[in-house]
Amino acid sequence: MKKLLLIDGSSYLYRAFHALPDFRNKADEPTGAIYGVINMLKRARNEINPDYIACIFDAKGKTFRDEMYSKYKANRPSMPSDLALQIEPLHACIEAMGIPMLVIPGVEADDVIATLTRKALEQKLATLISTGDKDIAQLIKPGVTIVNTMTGETLNRDGVKTKFGVYPERMVDFQSLVGDSVDNVPGVDKVGPKTAVKWLDEYGDLDSIIAHADNIGGKVGENLRRAIEWLPTTRELVTLRDDVDLNTDVKDLAYKPEKKDVLAHLFEKLNFKPWLAELNNNQKGTSESTTPSNLKADIPREYELVTSVDALNVWIKQIISSDLTAIDTETTGLDTMQDRLVGISLSTEPGRGAYIPVGHDYVGCPDQLELTFVLEKLRPWLEDSKHKKLGQNLKFDLHIFMNHGIRVRGIEHDTLLQSYVLESHRKHNMDSLALRHLGLKTTTYDEVTGKGAARIPFSSVDLKVAKDYAAEDADITLRLHQHFWPLLEKESGLVGIYRDMELPAMEVLFEIERFGVLVDSQALNEQTKDLGERIEVIEKEAFELSLIHI
Repeated sequence: MKKLLLIDGSSYLYRAFHALPDFRNKADEPTGAIYGVINMLKRARNEINPDYIACIFDAKGKTFRDEMYSKYKANRPSMPSDLALQIEPLHACIEAMGIPMLVIPGVEADDVIATLTRKALEQKLATLISTGDKDIAQLIKPGVTIVNTMTGETLNRDGVKTKFGVYPERMVDFQSLVGDSVDNVPGVDKVGPKTAVKWLDEYGDLDSIIAHADNIGGKVGENLRRAIEWLPTTRELVTLRDDVDLNTDVKDLAYKPEKKDVLAHLFEKLNFKPWLAELNNNQKGTSESTTPSNLKADIPREYELVTSVDALNVWIKQIISSDLTAIDTETTGLDTMQDRLVGISLSTEPGRGAYIPVGHDYVGCPDQLELTFVLEKLRPWLEDSKHKKLGQNLKFDLHIFMNHGIRVRGIEHDTLLQSYVLESHRKHNMDSLALRHLGLKTTTYDEVTGKGAARIPFSSVDLKVAKDYAAEDADITLRLHQHFWPLLEKESGLVGIYRDMELPAMEVLFEIERFGVLVDSQALNEQTKDLGERIEVIEKEAFELSLIHI
């Protein structure tokens, strides 16, 4: 089935504004909410890859719900000025990205989403709704799923039951009983989710609960009977309309061509430098001078299986003389504290790599160098900070070597961290990076070990297959670094984040994970006492100031 992705722009706009730091451009204009929403849109485009898409925002002005109930959303404060300033440039970015955007007066974004969902089901399209709004849960049914792109949560029919205690078709009744404090819609006084679920389980739906109201005792029964006249209005307020006049069809919601010049101008003004660099590189094509041409297409590969002392010595000489060596490990599993080495891969130049197997154990496996011997030969290089090393998610490899008593030093670069600094909104696994930046399809772990019940441990993988897979990992890591590093060097701020924050933090996290953290309880108690005394002083000053202004 083709997919329609509906993005609740209003929901993400507020969440991004409150969740992200106060980013600002050179003109001191706020940009955090814009960054957050665009980040989510890019992520959705890459991970979900829908056939049709729409980003929906609430329109200015009142809606039909305000006409029904004058106090609807009356408890909400006005939009913060720093957020209001970001709406127009955000809409301009979305339009320039080629994403259809809908803003329909008189109704809310949720009603537009409900209407498009109904239309999509009629046209047999799978619908994914990207939102953090619980009201949308009432729309879920076969073919309709909620995807919360910010948290990674996915909700289907059973997921709604698990989260709220009722199935989607009873969500309107559930919301009618408990009310909605966010929108200032009253339900039944003192009735919370547990009571609402209990009543719905016992009586089936809201109408049956109302019909049996006299049978419900206690204070909540009194409150229910007092709310009976109001409940139909509550139900209408919380029910999403699916008959909004949109003047558009689902099939009109395909991606449109990006307006690259407009987008580049907006990204420059907003100071979104990594996205601007990415856009400029894509516009200039693969001949960009900062990206060597041999990295953008596959080149002849020379991968060596190292199973003799002589071959190992040759590679040790190469890595000692190399300015930078990519290193990767193959292991018995993913438990950083327990698992052991199966093999080590190295690369010192694009297209060349080596795999040193030390733990393959299948029947008929050729002879390998003994693990302890290989580690002792490599130990001087591994533990010497003068020999610069590169990897992809090196923190994992640090743990694996430490499991064998070796503390790796000389960590110079990590392509996972480089990718994160340049484009935090994208996937950072090596296979995705190679395809996206080098145009290369790599061999995946599943392809060499199988899936599910048929999966075999890496130690059972044939040495020739393991050699090509493992050496490729080191080779591609080196090529990715040669692509990423010039991009980072262009931006001193990004280099600073990478060099002074991400790389040191990685090694600190390794130490914490490995050895734990000691807490000075005496110092902590003294700090607690000091902060408590300071809070008392501030409270007293605040009280005295309030008396002055009475």
